[in-house]
Amino acid sequence: MRKGILLAAAALGLIAGTPARAAPVLDCPLGKQALSTQSPLADVLAVPAAKAAIEAASPGLPEAMTHPFNGHALPPGFDRIVTPRAVMAMLGKNDAALGARLDKDLAKVRLTTADVGARCRTYDNDRPAIPADLPRPSLLVFGKITGFRDSPSVNAAEAALKGIAARHGWGIVFTDKGGVFNARDLAHFDAVVWNNISGDALTIPQRAAFRRYVEHGGGFAGIHGSGGDPQFFWDWYADSLIGARFIGHPMTPQFQEARVVVEDKRHPATYGLPADWRMTEEWYSFNRSVRSLPGARVLASLDESTYKPGEGFGQKLAMGDHPIAWTRCLGKGRSFYTAIGHRPENYSQPESLKLLDQGVMWAMGLSPEGCGSAGDRAK
Repeated sequence: MRKGILLAAAALGLIAGTPARAAPVLDCPLGKQALSTQSPLADVLAVPAAKAAIEAASPGLPEAMTHPFNGHALPPGFDRIVTPRAVMAMLGKNDAALGARLDKDLAKVRLTTADVGARCRTYDNDRPAIPADLPRPSLLVFGKITGFRDSPSVNAAEAALKGIAARHGWGIVFTDKGGVFNARDLAHFDAVVWNNISGDALTIPQRAAFRRYVEHGGGFAGIHGSGGDPQFFWDWYADSLIGARFIGHPMTPQFQEARVVVEDKRHPATYGLPADWRMTEEWYSFNRSVRSLPGARVLASLDESTYKPGEGFGQKLAMGDHPIAWTRCLGKGRSFYTAIGHRPENYSQPESLKLLDQGVMWAMGLSPEGCGSAGDRAK
């Protein structure tokens, strides 16, 4: 009976036990890196000497950086996914001389152990307890959000993933602990889903463990916000695992109906999907189409003639070639990303739910077609 309860709990995504609190983290990726106008805004303003340097160069600028929208504050967590340079652009302070001075002054700031600890405060080495009887195949759903959190999206995705796992009989575990990214714990899972992750989440060793996991045969599935930060501070994640960087989404209006076109009808992630469908979403644009990347296959794209991309962050959002969901083979591993997923309704919308279900299944290595041929693999 107890074993059956554990299996049921695992299938529902319940985590057994509470992990012991680990020591403070001092090995976060940017902890000891010299500050600049390309550092996360939160990192710069958390260091007293750096904040003072900005104030000296431009009185009132530190306060203005936290309230860039005509005096309105940045949304919670945004200071971790934007840089001083980006916020200065929002404020109309694109002065090259000021930027150069700030970079020079910030580079001189000597970081204390307390400063490093402050910059690393959002990271952890906590390992969740993984049920010993966790069924296989199994899925790890990661939910550590240090940047912008859209709770309705996160909660709807979690519910959808629980339903998908239950239908297939998969084991599933949910955690917001970065300490799970080690070889021993990751070995329990066939794929890892990043559920609308925003903000940098993993320490240097955790990053290395996750990259090894993927490149040696593990799977990754990223949902919507997991590819939607204005700035990323992990190049491999943004440029290889996802494959493209977010540049913005429409704001007038934010949510628009558009035509989604299924491009790769032979891919397992698109089995049974219609040739196209219409839906309303917050449509992401990216710095490039992934179509030409080694190992990438575009599953679905947007017909830009059916909505108004407009502009965002000072640049045009029309891409021409506009993939919205794709896969990529990396080494022996598999990456699936769908930019659909801001509106909670879209986690029950039949076509997008089917795409998510089958995309995750492919990432887990459970589809008949994987990343077998040399031409499908990226270095």
